[in-house]
Amino acid sequence: MENQYQLQRMENKKVLIIGGLGAIGSNIAHTTISLGAEVTIFDNMMKSAGANLANIKEIKDKIKFIKGDLRNYKDVKTAIMGKDIIYNCAAQVSHTLSMQDPYLDIDINCKGNINLLECCRKYNPSVKIIHTGSRSQFGKQKKLPITEDSLDFPPDIFSANKLAAELYGEIYHKIYGLATTTLRLTNIYGPRGQANNPGYSIVNWFIGKAVLNEDLTVFEPGTQLRDLVYMQDAVDAIILASQNHKAEGKTFIVGSGLGISLVELSKMIVTISNKGNVKLIPWSSQRKSIEPGDVILDYSKIKNELGWYPKTSIQEGIKKTIDFYKDKKEDYF
Repeated sequence: MENQYQLQRMENKKVLIIGGLGAIGSNIAHTTISLGAEVTIFDNMMKSAGANLANIKEIKDKIKFIKGDLRNYKDVKTAIMGKDIIYNCAAQVSHTLSMQDPYLDIDINCKGNINLLECCRKYNPSVKIIHTGSRSQFGKQKKLPITEDSLDFPPDIFSANKLAAELYGEIYHKIYGLATTTLRLTNIYGPRGQANNPGYSIVNWFIGKAVLNEDLTVFEPGTQLRDLVYMQDAVDAIILASQNHKAEGKTFIVGSGLGISLVELSKMIVTISNKGNVKLIPWSSQRKSIEPGDVILDYSKIKNELGWYPKTSIQEGIKKTIDFYKDKKEDYF
């Protein structure tokens, strides 16, 4: 049995969640509010990035909302003033879209992050900044499990720009002393995630298909391995990092240490939901070109330094996610 980590209370903490209408940002909002924080959500409400007002339906009277854009320096400057912690979950997150429109990806994932760091350097230098990175920054690896010391081979523009944003944070920590931390997240799934697009969360997309009793399509033969983390476990890791000085200036992997094949995962979802059907399909040339191969992540650094570990099994996480969507189809499909 693991030693249970404990999130600290957050009374009197002023929290800003950038991209707070998205899956991860909104779940951070729910959790930080339950811990007593004063929460502001900042979001440009770009539908394609997963913004959904349904994500904050239960807490809308307990938060302050700013419609603003990370690409707009004035918006960012106004939002960061007086905040104690910033959780930066804003991003263009589609790998395929980053190849189709690299300028949009650069604008949001690079320029947007520089805006944030510059504003904090000038107007709020004591703030903590937690940046959500991606395991896709590692790209295709010959040796598994992947650790923080593995070399980076970003396979697409999104992953390259996510890596650049992480490096910006490290530079601003070293040169200006900003308390920046990056968490490289693996496939996150669970409540409030977008379920209409495989480009954002393959697990939520599979679960959405099953809830609607449709085919779950997997690129054949479906044996490629993925490392999955349940939403609340990922949110806990993000909040833990903001509550621990040991995290400052560092990057941590948030993974499970386990690999599950996509065909096994999709069959598990069909079995648990008792709906849907698994269908193998040929690869598209575009998807094949950016496929990372097998992914298994070593989370021992964040476990050893911050005490985090994934509490939720895949079966339990899938069941919780299915239960969440069952009576919320209008909000998420």
